[in-house]
Amino acid sequence: MRINAIIGVVSAASLLAACGGTAGTEDGESVAEDASSDVAAAGAPSAESTDTLDGTKLADFTGDAAKGEKVYLQCKSCHVLEEGQHRIGPSLAGILGKTAGKIENFDYSPANANSGITWTPEKMFQYLEKPQRIIPGTTMAYPGLSDPQKRADLIAYLGTAGE
Repeated sequence: MRINAIIGVVSAASLLAACGGTAGTEDGESVAEDASSDVAAAGAPSAESTDTLDGTKLADFTGDAAKGEKVYLQCKSCHVLEEGQHRIGPSLAGILGKTAGKIENFDYSPANANSGITWTPEKMFQYLEKPQRIIPGTTMAYPGLSDPQKRADLIAYLGTAGE
């Protein structure tokens, strides 16, 4: 029975790390804090930059919200679209236009909380390509979505979800 409890704790910690939450230590400090104390020094693009690794721009694509809903299935295990509800990751309800790391009642990593990013559609397009590049030290372990059309579709869906 004890081994099942240990496996459960390890699994929960892994899921938490994978989707952006922070595990705490006994004294309440974030485990990710040391690794993410200085986002700028880690070589992240500026909060205003929207340059992607593949050179694409959101304006080059027409997002399809119906297709984006299917892409969102990847996000659904860690995120919800209901305001004020969270899973391992924060709610994505109305995320476009919000400031990164500032949604109430969610314990963000210091990297996210201090990123200075506003989630414009263009910034989200850049971030979804490779989240660790944009916010080094984020505890969201999602490797990214290399297909720019799928990124555009997901953003179109996030912009219409909840309507």
